[in-house]
Amino acid sequence: MIRGIRPLLRGSTYSGVLFAYCGALASLPLLPLALLPALSWRSAPEGVQIVLVLLVWAVLVGVVGLARPVRRALVVSARRLLRVPLPNPVAGRRAPGSLGLDRWRTPVWLVLHVAVGWTGALASGVLFIMGLSLPGNWLGGEARASLFGTSVRVSGGWSWVVAAVCILLAVAVCALVTKALRWSAPRLLGPSAAERLALAAERELLLAERNRIAHELHDSIGHTLTAATIQAAVAGEVLSADPAAARAALRSIEESTRAALEDLDYVLGVLREEQSGTAPTRTLADLPELLDRLRHAGAVVEPALSGELTQVQGTLSRAAYRILQEGLTNALRHGAGGPIEVRVAAGPDGLDLAVVNRTGARPGPGPDSFPTSGHGLPGLAERVRLLHGEFQAGPDGTQHWRLAVRLPVRVSA
Repeated sequence: MIRGIRPLLRGSTYSGVLFAYCGALASLPLLPLALLPALSWRSAPEGVQIVLVLLVWAVLVGVVGLARPVRRALVVSARRLLRVPLPNPVAGRRAPGSLGLDRWRTPVWLVLHVAVGWTGALASGVLFIMGLSLPGNWLGGEARASLFGTSVRVSGGWSWVVAAVCILLAVAVCALVTKALRWSAPRLLGPSAAERLALAAERELLLAERNRIAHELHDSIGHTLTAATIQAAVAGEVLSADPAAARAALRSIEESTRAALEDLDYVLGVLREEQSGTAPTRTLADLPELLDRLRHAGAVVEPALSGELTQVQGTLSRAAYRILQEGLTNALRHGAGGPIEVRVAAGPDGLDLAVVNRTGARPGPGPDSFPTSGHGLPGLAERVRLLHGEFQAGPDGTQHWRLAVRLPVRVSA
């Protein structure tokens, strides 16, 4: 009994009892309708009439639970008063494989809610009244204990003992009512197994989309900031000796940052769930512009392009551009100067990409000028894996670093 009383010390038990009693009172307007069948069948035995009224009452309560707003209201109130972590129901969704059976879980819980509420209210009310009235015999009552037909009157000091037991039992009933509702709410009001699978699949799609957006943002903004930093350093060094080269570097910074702002605006629109415009597309057709920006940054780029690159289109072309962009960004950040080799070869069954640069001490800005998150190469590996390609990155000899990717290609007519 002590274990049943301890939870009453918590605020959730008080609010849970209130929640149960409010559910019982809310069913009272349906009682006159439940009495109509019994009134029309007066010849039936009294016990049958009582059972009929209770059955009709339960059916009416269950019908009320079929309304979607009722379930939402029950979920919100159970979450606040019972302190049960329940997710909001998804409107307009029927979980695949449920066959509509999950719709009856709310009526069942509502009937259980009303039944538990009335049982708890009547039991605890009677016990509280007995506990308060027996000691002083305020209602002219007396306590009797009956067992196997033998009745014993309780009087004197024993009436106080019986009163205390009644109060404790009433408290235990309140605790049990809250415990019963807290146990049943997640099982009947919470999402079913099919709904949880549907929500998990939806969340997986959302996480995949956000992961893709993070890759796009990392590739675009990371490359732009790296190139702009180097171009700004070059412009500062040649500003007095070669103003034309400095202006060219500044123009390159303007062009690259404008493109990065387009990507950023699109990504922010998606994250805010706004109606954003068409996603900026960077494909292999934009590769010459990317190489020109690197040259303005002072890099020596040696491209080797072969095959029909114009026939590589769609997702594959966009992915190839991002892979080369990330490889060139890493070459600018961690390379030691010297030429950067860029190889792109489109064949009938595959697209080969490679970026090779020197490693070692970099002249100019130190490594601390280009802090990195460490997500570049893992992000590239994941992108290539999703395209069912092959990925390699590592030292190529003693003084070079090589990034090599092979993607299966479908040539468009």
